[in-house]
Amino acid sequence: MSTSAYFASPWPAEDGGPRRMQVPRSGVEMALQPGESLGCVARKTLVSTMTVLGAPGEVFLLTHSALRAKLGLPTTSCVERLDPLTLKTVACSPRLPGGPMWPGGMAVHRDGQLIVVYGRYAHTLSRDCTPLRSMELPVNAPYNSFVILDNGLVVTKNLSETENAHLTVLDPDTLAPVCAEVECPEPSVARLSAAGNTVYVVGVRSIFRFHWNAASLRLELDRQWYFNYAHQTRQTFGTDVVIDGANAWFMDNGKHRYRTTMLGAGVSPTSNRLIRVSLRDASDTSVMSVSGLPAGSVTTPPLFDLERSIVVAYDSANAYLAAWRFDAALHSFTLLWTKKHFGCASHMILYPRTGQLVVNDYRDREEEVVMLNIDTGTEIGRVRVGGITQGVVFPSVGWNRDFYWSSMGRLARVFVQPAA
Repeated sequence: MSTSAYFASPWPAEDGGPRRMQVPRSGVEMALQPGESLGCVARKTLVSTMTVLGAPGEVFLLTHSALRAKLGLPTTSCVERLDPLTLKTVACSPRLPGGPMWPGGMAVHRDGQLIVVYGRYAHTLSRDCTPLRSMELPVNAPYNSFVILDNGLVVTKNLSETENAHLTVLDPDTLAPVCAEVECPEPSVARLSAAGNTVYVVGVRSIFRFHWNAASLRLELDRQWYFNYAHQTRQTFGTDVVIDGANAWFMDNGKHRYRTTMLGAGVSPTSNRLIRVSLRDASDTSVMSVSGLPAGSVTTPPLFDLERSIVVAYDSANAYLAAWRFDAALHSFTLLWTKKHFGCASHMILYPRTGQLVVNDYRDREEEVVMLNIDTGTEIGRVRVGGITQGVVFPSVGWNRDFYWSSMGRLARVFVQPAA
């Protein structure tokens, strides 16, 4: 997959890259073997959102404040560079201005600089966490992260459930807007995705996309590609979309009452659904219920395994996880496995060579991280990482046989322990 504007590391951005495939771009797979187990070291954080990787050994953590938001005050973000083994802070930025609170985003640009979008501010930092420049974004609302196009431009969007969302395109060096804001056809809560120089937007009713026009220097709406997934249903808005190269995959019923857990947090009385839209023809779609249970809800995207044509989807409000094999020729789905009473709510990691899938399972009011075989659903390893909040944010792979797991007030490094 092409993510040429991102730094050449195994995991330079949330979900591994703008297509949100949730697979490492390079590096060592966990490859957990019989007799081996998962170990963990963890530390408390101030509302952690994600880790990303820079040069070998570099691990960056994005956190933000929250209490000030409850008082109606502006919030801030912070970037730390961590020791990759102990998670101790090696370098730390000052508090970065943010404003209205919503978990932001961070990526390492191909030029080696860190880019952060949090609240209504964009920032660039050196990899020693020194701020270089900041830009206040135009809408007085939180911007929920960003994507970097193959041409190097940064595209971000304000979060909105009621007013039409706006896309802002920034120069990665100066953070200056390179064109006028682009108004979307409807509000949008989901984070952006991108493939090449095309931006995909899941609105509150529809999915649509914009292509970058290099001649006119602007984003242009693709009026031939549009799918109204909500139509005349009671479904709430869709979540982040996965772009696999042939299809777009996402889930709906993204409105919820999350505080510390997604369990029982659904708002709509309906079941949440898995939605597929062909990238070639937006009338070529599949829509199916994930669990069939009422009040289904999610905050995060599904996962599609390109190697095995397996899609993994879930209903976090009802603690249900399942996988199907997708037949592209027949547009059909074969159920492979299900897991009930399984507290999965976070973004995932797939190791493509081994088919080992990393998910969370919130149980007994505490977070656990589980490794499954994506073909069979068989549990390969499990470790309790602790913390009272169910993870709904972004893990990343590590530099060795390890990965990092964020869950609001806690960050864990999960690693392979050799057989005794």
